[in-house]
Amino acid sequence: MNIAAIQLVAVIVAHPDDETLWAGGTILKHPLWNCFVVCLCRKNDANRAPKFFRAIKLLGAKGIMGNLNDGPKQTPIPEEKIEQLIMDLLPPIHFNLILTHNPTGEYTKHLRHEEVSRAVIHLWNSNKISANELMTFAYEDGNKQYYPRPVANATIHETLTQEIFQRKYDLISKIYRFRKEGWEAKTCPREESFWLFKKPFEALQWLDNGGMVKK
Repeated sequence: MNIAAIQLVAVIVAHPDDETLWAGGTILKHPLWNCFVVCLCRKNDANRAPKFFRAIKLLGAKGIMGNLNDGPKQTPIPEEKIEQLIMDLLPPIHFNLILTHNPTGEYTKHLRHEEVSRAVIHLWNSNKISANELMTFAYEDGNKQYYPRPVANATIHETLTQEIFQRKYDLISKIYRFRKEGWEAKTCPREESFWLFKKPFEALQWLDNGGMVKK
């Protein structure tokens, strides 16, 4: 990846805080990136939505929210509905890079993470969204055996500096106001990992293999 060539970045996530938890340090490390964050859920959440916009402002990004169903039952949503919402929210421009969820999610288990990942990969493969490269978050929790951890053998695996990590952690604890003893604050990773794809068909093969094959 040619970091210097990256200017336009789309971050497509399910929930407000996903952009910070899984990629906040990477975004903060690259202040020259022009980031646009699409969050598909919680637009009408009077608590989470304002926090989302404060957080992405501090990340140096802009963004938009949708109101995809996010009930506790995690009722499956047809992929075409998720794809259409992404198309409605994402600016119709070419991006240097897209960041989004992995097909397996980042922990066990949130269906919306998995659905968003599949939708983004299919949209990229069908050229309905345009980007040079795609990065999916690379974390796992050992089937709930521990807090989500970065995948060590992912394409990109970096440890954040203390200064960058503190800024990221402050977004989780002071802007989103998650309790320090809560899941989000304890999860907040000091290391960030991603699977990188340079061609849409590579990401589609990865999806067909369940998002778990080592690269």
